Amino acid sequence: MKIAIIGANGKAGLFLVNEALSRGHDVTAMMRRENQAVNKKAHVVIKDLFQLSYNDLKDYDVIIDAFGTWAPESLPLHQTSLKHLADLLSHKPNRLLVVGGASSLYVDDAHTLRLLDSDGFPDEYKPLASSMAIAFDALKKRDDVQWTYLSPAAEFIADGVRTGHYLTGGDTLLLNSQGQSQISYADYAIAMIDEAEAAKHVQQRFTVAAE
Repeated sequence: MKIAIIGANGKAGLFLVNEALSRGHDVTAMMRRENQAVNKKAHVVIKDLFQLSYNDLKDYDVIIDAFGTWAPESLPLHQTSLKHLADLLSHKPNRLLVVGGASSLYVDDAHTLRLLDSDGFPDEYKPLASSMAIAFDALKKRDDVQWTYLSPAAEFIADGVRTGHYLTGGDTLLLNSQGQSQISYADYAIAMIDEAEAAKHVQQRFTVAAE
């Protein structure tokens, strides 16, 4: 399978590149600037996400969007970048898999209260969470794109252990048997590449957490 990973030089992107390569996939790392940490077995394309055209993406079975930004002035890019990629892939056979956020997951069975609106959600994370939630809300209305949105658990751990196992859910925040909601970047990458291979959640959001 040919997989392009956009934002491959970010923390999540690096794990995704390594996981996809470990399974024998043909992987292209797309990024704005060079990063020596990117696995040397990957093809590298240096190009800004907003400069990508469909011609850049047409040969890939799966495009994984691992774009991320945290500076306050750049938070709207979560919305515009996802729209740009979705527009490029509109009515195309290529699949778009998105590294999403946990904040738009519901914390009640009735699906009336999102994590970002719940008591105790840190104020400093609300601008980022809100921008990502708006981007997801726009994406889930589209039936012209073969999209999948993968939300991590509430606690997304960059240096967490790779267990090789994960729990799977839908639109509701997952808790393990200890009442915790967490997953490592390594296990999240496993779940994402599993989805790239199996295509079980086309035009759906799903979430994963560690047991």
